[in-house]
Amino acid sequence: MRSAGARYLMAGALAALVFSWGAFSMDGANTYYARWPRGVPSGADFFPVAVWLQSPSNARAYAEAGINLYVGLWKGPTEVQLAELAAAGMKVICNQNAVGLSRAGEQVIVGWMHDDEPDNAQPDGKGGWGPPVPPETIVKGYAEIRARDGSRPVYLNLGQGVAWDGWYGRGVRTNHPEDYAEYAKGCDIASFDIYPANCRAKDEPCGKPWYVARGVDRLRAAVGDAKPVWCWLECTKIGADSAARPTPAQVRAEVWMALVHGANGIGYFCHSWTPRFDDAALLHERPMLEAVTAINRQIRELAPALNSPTIRGEVKVESSDPAAPVDAMVKRHGGRTFVFAVAMRDRQTTATFRLGGPASVEVLGEGRTIQALEGSFTDSFRGYDVHLYRCEMRAGGR
Repeated sequence: MRSAGARYLMAGALAALVFSWGAFSMDGANTYYARWPRGVPSGADFFPVAVWLQSPSNARAYAEAGINLYVGLWKGPTEVQLAELAAAGMKVICNQNAVGLSRAGEQVIVGWMHDDEPDNAQPDGKGGWGPPVPPETIVKGYAEIRARDGSRPVYLNLGQGVAWDGWYGRGVRTNHPEDYAEYAKGCDIASFDIYPANCRAKDEPCGKPWYVARGVDRLRAAVGDAKPVWCWLECTKIGADSAARPTPAQVRAEVWMALVHGANGIGYFCHSWTPRFDDAALLHERPMLEAVTAINRQIRELAPALNSPTIRGEVKVESSDPAAPVDAMVKRHGGRTFVFAVAMRDRQTTATFRLGGPASVEVLGEGRTIQALEGSFTDSFRGYDVHLYRCEMRAGGR
């Protein structure tokens, strides 16, 4: 991502496997956030759903759409910006400055951020591009931010090179994925952005939303599953040369691909440069706004389950079409087992879920129930379909 007027990003690719994916390896991201007295809310019902570099004047509208966090403030933070966010009940992660460190930021700022995408080639001041910011510079900056205020976590957003080694926007560090474990040492929360619909058609990664999942997997590996990983997602047609505008169904699939693969937070890039610049385009595109609001509402309802530790190896998933894997994540909360599943390719298939015991399975948001009498059930998936299951295990089951 970049601020207004800067270039937008593209996507990367690799097939996903068919099994249950893990998430945060500790007791959950919320336990981790509790380390900071002024940090990201650590309650079980708070799952970070953010927007990037938006005007505080729109905070109430975003809150109505289920957004609970701002990341980035244009030329801020300023006292006016922080006051507007406080009035809307919106938290923010932003650059560290004197205003942010003053009393004005006490109740609003929940984290400090590095400059965006240091892993990409940087302007050389002569109209061209130089190398990325070295990881050791980010690590040094991390120490300096913490020295000025250790009561909030430090956040770092990286570019699409996390998911795509061949991303040429890294310049001289293209095809150097080893950099990311070094960058990860310079933050407490790591994120990346990738926009598979908003890409140039000539680029090999274009139109492959599973790169969202691949990026989450790789960033989790870079942090050693020891820090939260967030993911930024598209929801508008960003530039005139984008291959396509994402559909509501595609955005929902990308969100759940990220979550199923262990993302501990998500964010939306809401800008558009076509047909004219609009930094809050999401708010002005009603079909997408309604879809994003529905996605966020469901995430908020499921936040306690999403924030719970992932149960590994308990539910087996098999796809009837090997070329159309269905990936799933298993959670347990309130005595119930949750299985969140997403089709990873644009092909129809039937998935078989083996629970290990009889259960009644509610398909959330779809008004239907499936009986797993012998400890397994099947369900059909269209391309990039998402199904979310809440399982009531019966006697003899879990």
